[in-house]
Amino acid sequence: MKKPFKFGYTLMLSMVLIMALLVAACSSGSGGSNSTASEEAPATATPEASTEATKEPAGNADGSPLEQALAGNYKGTKVSMFGPFVDVDQVKFEESIKAFEEQTGIDIQYEGSKEFEATISIRIDGGNAPDISDFPQPGLLANFVKSGKVIDVSQFLDADKLKGNYNQSWLDMATMEGPNGSIMAGVWNRSSVKSLVWYPKKEFDDAGYTVPKTWDELLALTEQIAADGDPAWAIGIESGAATGWPATDWIEDIMLRTTTPENYDKWVKGELPFTDPVVKNAFEKLSQIWLNDDYVYGGRKSIVTTAFGDSVTPMFDHPPKAWLHRQASFITSFFPEGLKSGEDYDWFYLPSIDEAYGNPVLVAGDLYAMHNDRPEVRAVMEFFTTGESIKTWVQSGGVIAPMNDASLDWYPTDVERRMGELVKNASTLRFDGSDLMPGSVGAGTFWKGTTDYISGTVDLDGALKEIQSGFNN
Repeated sequence: MKKPFKFGYTLMLSMVLIMALLVAACSSGSGGSNSTASEEAPATATPEASTEATKEPAGNADGSPLEQALAGNYKGTKVSMFGPFVDVDQVKFEESIKAFEEQTGIDIQYEGSKEFEATISIRIDGGNAPDISDFPQPGLLANFVKSGKVIDVSQFLDADKLKGNYNQSWLDMATMEGPNGSIMAGVWNRSSVKSLVWYPKKEFDDAGYTVPKTWDELLALTEQIAADGDPAWAIGIESGAATGWPATDWIEDIMLRTTTPENYDKWVKGELPFTDPVVKNAFEKLSQIWLNDDYVYGGRKSIVTTAFGDSVTPMFDHPPKAWLHRQASFITSFFPEGLKSGEDYDWFYLPSIDEAYGNPVLVAGDLYAMHNDRPEVRAVMEFFTTGESIKTWVQSGGVIAPMNDASLDWYPTDVERRMGELVKNASTLRFDGSDLMPGSVGAGTFWKGTTDYISGTVDLDGALKEIQSGFNN
């Protein structure tokens, strides 16, 4: 039997008693039970969301929006939500909000679509925005923020609570430029970790190899495996129309390890060009491994033609034909069936290159943005800042919670538990750079130019110029 969702019953009891007194004292009031205005408020608003900095206190005499929801003040209201979760992900999402809906009486009406990116633009620009949207690509959200169609959630969320429950990097990544200045464009709810190197654990241990702690040790391990007769790395970047994206992830990880977070941010925005020596240096670090045929399974020529999901297969041959694969946490879904995490496979953190830049982590995730401002929508947004909002999803496996109040005990395996710990302890977190860049670059010239370079059809300088040209489109 599922335990009810809890935020502190003492506070809730006090709230209920206060509300009972208020109801007894007057026939109606803004702090009372079901508000007709709330129930009859339209599901959509005008295309222009209010982003004026009329800052309201995060809490008032009646409590925060979430506390009021838990006291039953918004029972019977509906909140519409639109996002990319479909199939299994949609089921897991809906399970994660079920206890909250039952306890508050708020009906979160979620609609998922595989065509989210195209559809959300039509809906928002057409004045039919959902109350909340789930953006897996913050770059797309930034466009709506710039045009004033996203509500600044810092108007009602407690800043101190947010700072206590998120790594500052998450809050920085949620801050975007609106027409009247910077706003907090949403809250992070689900994340995945990208800075991981996977390996066949049992065979790795039996071979006497040790997990590297530095970049130099990683290169030494790569050379050691080559000397033993095997290429160390399993790499493939073929992905149909998206061919090249795994290479861009590598570059992003290396950028975080060779320059400042500020330079990374400038690079993503196009203010630090690909032709800059700082960026070229990252490609040269990549080349140390990728362009050495002794280090890559199938050699350089196979990287572009090998599907990214198939590239892991050689690690699980008996004996392994390759030993290392850098990829995000989702890659385990491409591993052969029947393998046990922590026994047959494991991961280690992609080591830092320059210790001056600490231990950065590249992430992806979902940023929930708010388009319509009603009390019950505020309550749902506040709920999404809590670990409880994603607890059952974490327990089912496959996602990492970005919130500090998400217990590490929730993760079903030690492999995932360590990912959660890695995110909590990271010195710097940054989002996948290609997802933040304009589409002409991030899903265009960055993919293509890097692929051209790896295939050998263009030299590095030519590739960097090709990629940079995307910012002019």
